[in-house]
Amino acid sequence: MQVYLPIAEMSVNALLVLGMGWLVGFLSGMFGVGGGFLLTPLLIFIGVPPAVAVGTQANQLVAASVSGVLAHWRRGNVDVKLGVVMLVGGVIGTAVGVWIFGILQRIGQIDVAIGLSYVVFLGVIGGMMLVESSRAVLRRRAPTASRGKLHRHIWLHGLPMKMRFQRSKLYISALLPAGIGAVGGMLVAIMGIGGGFLLVPAMIYLLNMPTGLVAGTSLFQIIFTTAMATLLQAATNQTVDVMLALLLLIGGVIGAQFGTRVGTRLRGDHARLILSCIVVTVAAKLAWDLVAVPADLYTLTVGAP
Repeated sequence: MQVYLPIAEMSVNALLVLGMGWLVGFLSGMFGVGGGFLLTPLLIFIGVPPAVAVGTQANQLVAASVSGVLAHWRRGNVDVKLGVVMLVGGVIGTAVGVWIFGILQRIGQIDVAIGLSYVVFLGVIGGMMLVESSRAVLRRRAPTASRGKLHRHIWLHGLPMKMRFQRSKLYISALLPAGIGAVGGMLVAIMGIGGGFLLVPAMIYLLNMPTGLVAGTSLFQIIFTTAMATLLQAATNQTVDVMLALLLLIGGVIGAQFGTRVGTRLRGDHARLILSCIVVTVAAKLAWDLVAVPADLYTLTVGAP
């Protein structure tokens, strides 16, 4: 069943797109990650222009983030004050990211930029996950090593403009959460990913934030940065395809339900090992597509004599 995507200017198999949304939703539910860092490359693999894949993926993240925040809000796991400070940085980062995105699009380098960003980003993150998860599997029966001190104070904690965040029991510089939010905003705008798997560790190890509040607070600011990125991409760069987003959203919601059930049966180290293999494989495929010689270097159209 073919469906025409007006912004991407191409026809795709609706069942294939639904299946991709289901697969990413399944992986999201099973591994507890957003899935955006996998969905954008998958869309590129089936021929969707990278710029449209990024803009449309940001649109889908809004719905996923709202659903997650509501669940955390009911449990009281959202630090609104810290989330607002992160949002200030996120808004700035998103605006800058969309501006850079537009420049790269106008000079015809956006496809290469997106591809390189994903190769580097997924390659580094996936490689680190693969090493860590492999060691965890191999050393599962080894004696547990003593843990070092979790909260280490570094030079970043001496920055000015300190604020007190009662919910998280923190007294830190507002520049830290704002900077983390700015990074997240740029990731949304340029790569179409929420960046939670990068922001969450930063909030834990740089802000020394209680783990129970991290996910909800991160999703809180992601809602607004992704919504802003979607509006700016649609208005400025015209890269949001609503039909494509709808198909992906339907498949993702269904897939997440199945993935959640399967994820409860997997050990944590096994789940990380499987996810890292998927991430590294996607990065390798993107890298190959960047350097491989196309089958047809030129396309010639012969008119009627």
